[in-house]
Amino acid sequence: MAHDHHDGDHHHHDHGQEPPSDMALRVKALESLMVEKGLVDPDALDAIVDHFEHKVGPRNGARVVARAWSDPAYKARLMEDATSAIAELGYAGGQGDHMVVVENTPAVHNLVVCTLCSCYPWPVLGLPPVWYKSAPYRSRAVIDPRGVIAEFGTKLPDEVEVRVWDSTAEIRYLVLPERPAGTEELSEDDLAALVTRNGMIGTERL
Repeated sequence: MAHDHHDGDHHHHDHGQEPPSDMALRVKALESLMVEKGLVDPDALDAIVDHFEHKVGPRNGARVVARAWSDPAYKARLMEDATSAIAELGYAGGQGDHMVVVENTPAVHNLVVCTLCSCYPWPVLGLPPVWYKSAPYRSRAVIDPRGVIAEFGTKLPDEVEVRVWDSTAEIRYLVLPERPAGTEELSEDDLAALVTRNGMIGTERL
């Protein structure tokens, strides 16, 4: 469900500087113990992390966006049934079974959050950043979305409507950014290189 917000005081929050959570510390301790006892190969762990950060990461989402920008028929399918359209490009699986794409326009800017925990579309965005999982982001994105977006360096004009989308285990959202001006002659590969993870979450405009 989308929540529309137009105004709000700006509060300072240094994204990404939250101390590790108890759960993160426990996972790290368990990982160290399992490696120490020879139950887990640290190289295998590194390979898994690398897979999600770089292969099953934001570059997949960037390909989806670039295809939508360059192929109107694909964009129509993406907006109608995002899960199937994303699967056309080979990006599917857990954490991405029920996708919805929301489009930024000159009049509307979309921001994605998970207020309950950290639901996130792994097949197209990889691992969620630390700040996305933090309690301050999860609460303030709903209360003061303009302030949060401004902290990422994007000041939205007052006339732009901000819509906040709350991802859940059932539905996960991906922002389709506006195509930057002057990119009409760029190839799909070049377009994909312009797309950022934060642009697909909505904390910045491209």
